[in-house]
Amino acid sequence: MATQSNALRGLNRAQSTGRSRRAPFRGRDVALFVLACVLSVIFLFPFFWTVMSSLKSVQELNTFPPTWIPQDPQWVNYPKVLQRVPFLRWTYNSLLVVFLATLGTVLSASIVAYSFARFRYRGRDLIFMITLGTMMLPAQVTLIPQYVLFHKLGMVNTLYPLWLPAWFGGGAFAIFLIRQFILSLPRELDEAALIDGAGYFMIFWRILLPLCKPVLATITVITFIAVWNDFANPLIYLQLPEKFTLAVGLNYFKNFPEMGGEPTQHLLMAASVMMTAPIIALFFATQRYFVQGIVLSGIKG
Repeated sequence: MATQSNALRGLNRAQSTGRSRRAPFRGRDVALFVLACVLSVIFLFPFFWTVMSSLKSVQELNTFPPTWIPQDPQWVNYPKVLQRVPFLRWTYNSLLVVFLATLGTVLSASIVAYSFARFRYRGRDLIFMITLGTMMLPAQVTLIPQYVLFHKLGMVNTLYPLWLPAWFGGGAFAIFLIRQFILSLPRELDEAALIDGAGYFMIFWRILLPLCKPVLATITVITFIAVWNDFANPLIYLQLPEKFTLAVGLNYFKNFPEMGGEPTQHLLMAASVMMTAPIIALFFATQRYFVQGIVLSGIKG
């Protein structure tokens, strides 16, 4: 009986201790939830305002005080965008550049990261540190040499300068993320494949690359967003409106002369929503892999 009563007292003490330990977590969780909701509202407000403005008429857009919800939604603003400017052509150019740049980044960065993670050779660590050091260089430093290079190659006013560099390494950040992920994979997989007669390329292509899906999805989303929203490079290399990507096209649309005296602010808002929609769809489609890739690639240093 004494043992049983002692056990009950210990259980009660443990429960009370557990409650006292869980109580601060509940409060902190609630505080974090409220903070997340407040920050979500703050950061979502500009997008909400853009969507609502894209559905307003010019008169309602310029009224004061402004209305939150359009009284008479102007869905016709979206087809008007397609009539005013070559929006579909700009979308095709952006998709082509994004596809080629993302494919080049994923493939070339994976090969370089495989070399850093699995092979031992003289100067490997030094080369890797120099590669990481390039992340500290601002893009403006290499802007002029790159422009001179592509000018000598006759590629100015073409889409080549926007995706061709991605096929030469893919960037230090992508290499770093994929290398960290490959390091977390057991070397026994490579050794077993070597015993079965597989070569190094076969090990990379058939074994390691399929296991790297989370981090490759992360690189895909990051590269897609960066290239899709890139404004500086297309602005420098492209000169003709039919060659523009969406980012530069929207800037051209902003300065587009008003036709028939009608302002174009509401159409510009509609074009902005149409440009943002693919990024939102891609993020929600790959959200699970995106978070998983970030977490797993940061486990090993």
